[in-house]
Amino acid sequence: MSEAYTRAWQASIAQPEAFWLGAAQAIDWSSPPAAAFDPARGWFPGGRLNTAYNCVDRHVAAGRGDALALIYDSPVTATVTRTTYAELQHEVGRVAAMLAHLGVERGDRVVLYMPMIPPTVFAMLACARLGAVHSVVFGGFAPLELAKRIDDATPKVLLTASCGIEGARTIAYQPLVDEALALARHAVDHVVVYQRERLAAELSGPRDHDWQSLRDATAADPVPPAVAVAADDPLYILYTSGTTGTPKGVVREHGGHAVALAWSMANIYGIGAGDVFWAASDVGWVVGHSYIVYAPLLVGATTVLFEGKPVGTPDPGTFWRTIVRHGVKTFFTAPTAIRAVRKEDPEGRFLAEIGTGPCQAIFLAGERADPETIAWAEARTGLPVIDHWWQTELGWPGVASCAALGDLRRRRGSAGFPVPGYEFAILDESGHPLPTGQSGAVAIKAPLPPGAFRTLWNNPAGFAKNFAAFPGWYETGDAGFFDADGFLHIMGRTDDIINVAGHRLSTGQMEQIVATVDGVAECAVIGADDALKGMIPIAFVVPRAGAGGDATLPARVIAAVRGELGAVAALKTAFVVPQLPKTRSGKILRNLLRKIVNGEEAPTPPTIDDPAVPDLLRAAVLGEKV
Repeated sequence: MSEAYTRAWQASIAQPEAFWLGAAQAIDWSSPPAAAFDPARGWFPGGRLNTAYNCVDRHVAAGRGDALALIYDSPVTATVTRTTYAELQHEVGRVAAMLAHLGVERGDRVVLYMPMIPPTVFAMLACARLGAVHSVVFGGFAPLELAKRIDDATPKVLLTASCGIEGARTIAYQPLVDEALALARHAVDHVVVYQRERLAAELSGPRDHDWQSLRDATAADPVPPAVAVAADDPLYILYTSGTTGTPKGVVREHGGHAVALAWSMANIYGIGAGDVFWAASDVGWVVGHSYIVYAPLLVGATTVLFEGKPVGTPDPGTFWRTIVRHGVKTFFTAPTAIRAVRKEDPEGRFLAEIGTGPCQAIFLAGERADPETIAWAEARTGLPVIDHWWQTELGWPGVASCAALGDLRRRRGSAGFPVPGYEFAILDESGHPLPTGQSGAVAIKAPLPPGAFRTLWNNPAGFAKNFAAFPGWYETGDAGFFDADGFLHIMGRTDDIINVAGHRLSTGQMEQIVATVDGVAECAVIGADDALKGMIPIAFVVPRAGAGGDATLPARVIAAVRGELGAVAALKTAFVVPQLPKTRSGKILRNLLRKIVNGEEAPTPPTIDDPAVPDLLRAAVLGEKV
């Protein structure tokens, strides 16, 4: 056990005031906070700061203007660019001038509907510089869903691009934006379009502006100063899908966000000034906000902005090639990305040929990392592969192995230990703590640490529901357990615990077993309705490259689960499918699988990565029933 980790966690729980005031010293404040926490105002009350200044200007002022801030690597356009901190300061300033010219001020909202290109990063930071609140929505997102977010955030300006590039597909954004604005009740004053070489957009009317033309027109305008905002002022709104179909706008505040992210880079990921950090995510997700844009720049590191896929752009060696090319020290991706690489290159030939350069660790999050995937990655890379867990609501890791604190303890199937600042409990349905080894609801003691959400945009009642089931505790919605050595195992969402003829079974545990079956690249197990037993488990299996024609695979999957869990598992059906439905961040859409198996109406979710996958799954299910 790491003494440094133990001391840090104990201090954060026993003396949170002193712990977080100490952490706050990593941030430049225009007015330092007098206290760490106030129940009414949250973290660092009275403190004033500017997040963009902390990410950019202060590093230039410290003489590090020539240091590399941003590497843009786009295999889909064969483009690599590098931006220093001084250049980043200039670009952010010019976008801030554009926005100010359009009337954007502190507190105004700006929606970004943009791809993974440097202007997206410039725009996020420009909003922060002005004290405006940005809300990033995936470029290519369905118009109705974009319209919902526009109506909730009521932005003054919408920033977009002419197109996004998703693997081999080019997606025109302007028609989607026009449709969304026609559907929305709220009228956006201005739309600014960044024209990409791949596909130009046709602009019409006084509402639409060409990005470059607007930049040229405001070239002589002074760069707006970095606005000092209150620690509890909102930095951004990030929408997550709500159970009612109405998106939930998670609000992130400036002060706690900056302090928590800076602390995490130093103490979890081991990243400081001059190090290269790569989070292979998208800025539309919380990982992209926290660990592509803000956290690396807060500590003066170099961040990699990658526009591509783990396979197919151009091959399953693209991750390793990017790591070596840019000297990445710490790599962060989703388990599903590693599974995709393994599926296409099971022997790791690309990895053996390319290597991992100076990389010291690989972190996984976004989807539960099955032990088989971690074992494969560690064996092939020779690096520690660290699963860790968090949520959009939290904004940074809640469970991890804090490698930079000397704690590299890992147990496959576990996300690690509570991160300093987080106090966890496993509760039963009545809110009583469960003994070690028993699975229940994963809850976090209130107040949540800095960086976590304190409200939902326009929806304080929705926020309060997160604390209603277990007063004094935040209900994460996940199920899990602590083992005898203190490792926390997150087994999936609480609705992934299914009741089969009175037996409570974890589909996550079944997936763990299925993933070990020879020939399985990735899998999902869901609970389907059953007239006799209430629910029964159904497995969906994607075969590894070369194993697609193995007719024995379903039987071997069923036998493996029944062999380990016994007949009570009641797994009798395993569908072999070419793909699983996933969001663009790599999360498997298990609820969609559940609806398809149950024969329910299942509209294609707006978050899905490949809209063609649901029809493939329906065909597989119907074929099995016939």
